[in-house]
Amino acid sequence: MKETIDRLRSEGLERIKAAGNESDVEAIRVALLGRKGEITTLLRGLKDVDPADRPAMGAELNLLKVDLTALLDSRLGELGGGGSTAAMVGDLTLPGVPPTPGGTNHPLLSVMESICDIFYGMGFTRDDGPEVELDYYNFTALNFPDDHPARDIQDTFYIDPKICLRTQTSPVQVRTMERNDPPLACIFPGRVYRNENADASHSSEFFQIEGLVVDKAVSMADLKDTVDTFVRNFFGAREPTRFRPHYFPFTEPSVEVDMQCVSCRGKGCGVCGQTGWLEVMGAGMVHPNVFKAAGYPDDVYTGFAFGMGIDRIAMLKYGIGDIRLLYENDLRFLKQFRGVS
Repeated sequence: MKETIDRLRSEGLERIKAAGNESDVEAIRVALLGRKGEITTLLRGLKDVDPADRPAMGAELNLLKVDLTALLDSRLGELGGGGSTAAMVGDLTLPGVPPTPGGTNHPLLSVMESICDIFYGMGFTRDDGPEVELDYYNFTALNFPDDHPARDIQDTFYIDPKICLRTQTSPVQVRTMERNDPPLACIFPGRVYRNENADASHSSEFFQIEGLVVDKAVSMADLKDTVDTFVRNFFGAREPTRFRPHYFPFTEPSVEVDMQCVSCRGKGCGVCGQTGWLEVMGAGMVHPNVFKAAGYPDDVYTGFAFGMGIDRIAMLKYGIGDIRLLYENDLRFLKQFRGVS
């Protein structure tokens, strides 16, 4: 794989230098970094790389992705929206430039795939589960007893007393552990549902992504390093994080993870409520009762889990102030994200 990475770096540089207009740059971006691009394909194939070589190869691929993105943006700036289009004004014999494609990925899909790509680079695989879920997997197997007050935290859409629309992607953790022996490292993106009134920061349906790592001697230090690696890759290397004690029934100890506000850089503003910090995700060490429900010996294995709202991450990344904009299908809003990955 190292030879493939070196080849893509060399060929990508030459192709970017040779790009003559904005359409050329966008075509190169899609071919290299799009959902079916060469680099994305390699990231998804990391699960097949020797475990000893996987971290180094993942780091190399992520660095290549960052470098090529910067080169593409730089070349686009050099063209300044002109290129061969500007030349056409003076020479009508030049071939026409095709129009910019009208379609684009929804910002939520772009953010979801970008998050997944980062975790592919760290050796995670991807799994999914049903949106119409058994109450057992949504609550009981996650250490929510029938009379546990934590059930009151989430307003649930019930189909009948034993079946509901999942309120989180955490049930997939238990289903995945039931099907697979440790060690494992998986992410679970998907849609979830809660009986909430829609406002600028809440919706009755939204997207989450959960992560789970299980092995011998997994610690909070491993969790912190994983979270920091994600934040550095997604938001930028200068965004510090902090962990605050919290409570979740399915993890112990549990934490809320914050990162420094991207708007004020920690000084305090309206976006962060004058605190200088923004909540990113909830996380913690997997509770022994969850291991028991999945059939794992809790005296042999430890693990950590984390979960974040994809909608919230998209709002932080693109500075979106109202979650409802992501679901109203207003083309004036969505067109802002053409070419964004």
